[in-house]
Amino acid sequence: MKRFKPAVFSAAKMFWKASPLILGTILLVSFLVTVIPQSFYLKIFTRNIFLDSFIGSLIGSISAGNPLISYILGGELLKIGVGLIAVTAFLVAWVTVGIVQLPAESMILGKKFAIIRNVLSFIFAIIVAVLTVLLLGGGL
Repeated sequence: MKRFKPAVFSAAKMFWKASPLILGTILLVSFLVTVIPQSFYLKIFTRNIFLDSFIGSLIGSISAGNPLISYILGGELLKIGVGLIAVTAFLVAWVTVGIVQLPAESMILGKKFAIIRNVLSFIFAIIVAVLTVLLLGGGL
């Protein structure tokens, strides 16, 4: 009980700090869902297991982001009809591949390491997406 009160306070403080990011994300996603028609997403993602996982990973790699936001974004993508495999690949790549951060990562960890890590993360995003859908037995 001694640690409970500080833990709750710490969690509330973290949530308070993250709330502008969450609110901004919800507003941005709502705006994008309104501006970009659902048919656009359904044209890009054709429910082909390999193509959808590749495209999802590619888009996620380019638009790297915060893991906290991925829950909101993934839910919205599923809601508008994007398949689970595409959303899974997108989210795994979104969190693990960092094309945007590649110059900084190369400078700090070395160019060879950064490139190998990003390529492997991209490949594993596809593998994780395929395995997730196959093991869950869900639709594409």
